[in-house]
Amino acid sequence: MQTLTFDSDDLDLTEDFLSRAYARMRIGGSPAGSRARVRRSATPSLSVDELALDFDMSYAVTPLGRICLCVVHEGTIEDHVYPGVQDSFGPGDVVSFAPPDQAYAGLVRAARYNITMLDPALLDQVATTAPASRPGPVRLTGHRPHSPAAADRLRGAITYLRDHVLADPDLADQPLVASTAAQHLAATVLATFPNSALTDPTGSDRADAHPAALRRALAYIDDHADEPVTVAEIAAAAHITVRALQYAFRRHLDTTPLAHLRRVRLAHAHHELLAGDPRDGTTVTQVAARWGFAHPGRFAALYRAVYGRSPHRTLVEP
Repeated sequence: MQTLTFDSDDLDLTEDFLSRAYARMRIGGSPAGSRARVRRSATPSLSVDELALDFDMSYAVTPLGRICLCVVHEGTIEDHVYPGVQDSFGPGDVVSFAPPDQAYAGLVRAARYNITMLDPALLDQVATTAPASRPGPVRLTGHRPHSPAAADRLRGAITYLRDHVLADPDLADQPLVASTAAQHLAATVLATFPNSALTDPTGSDRADAHPAALRRALAYIDDHADEPVTVAEIAAAAHITVRALQYAFRRHLDTTPLAHLRRVRLAHAHHELLAGDPRDGTTVTQVAARWGFAHPGRFAALYRAVYGRSPHRTLVEP
């Protein structure tokens, strides 16, 4: 994981930094005492930035090849434009700035905001579009959430990612934690914005969601639970689409592929806690992170619900 911080009241330095870190920026005027504060935490597939700017700044961004989400905390972002869209955003707004292959521009007015960027390929790890005869990448087709509740869920997912995953570099560097967090964010993005993913199974998907395909998927999960597995990889191993995979798990097991994967990883964590010894330095947090659980409190609650006692008790009293 990479972290980056910047804090300066030198507007020339600030303009140069922002232009190198993001895209071409132009700070308007020369307001005295104006300050820029930026903190970035990033993995190879996503980044979360917190920015606080005490001045007005115009931006013109060439296509980034990334999905760029913005959560406005204070101030405004005005005259935001890209082909077919002109909009302005204020406190509480959650938006997608533009499709990854399109340029955009606008004006930040003394704002504090969050920028989250992710590889668009992450969307393909959790959903599919057309049937296999007409494949294509999943795309967002609108820049505003389809409901306030959806916006709240995405805001919460970004906050969780920032505060409970990327805040700890050692945790964020755990492969299963990084993979799980990225897939969760991608799924939340798809649940938030209009998009081209086809979530309802087709007739072919329903026919393909038979027990043999499910057995292949379950075997793949069992064999690869210690690796950063994606839903798309599970579907490929079962020789069906992501939609058919989701339908098969819902129809036969009343769960989802990722929920089942989490349950399998929980079982591995349970066995590791049983075999562990705190005198050798084994901790619940380490075991949880190794199996993809970033939040110790959530891990403990899930563990207690399944095994009837706390993970700490299992470790010290096997």
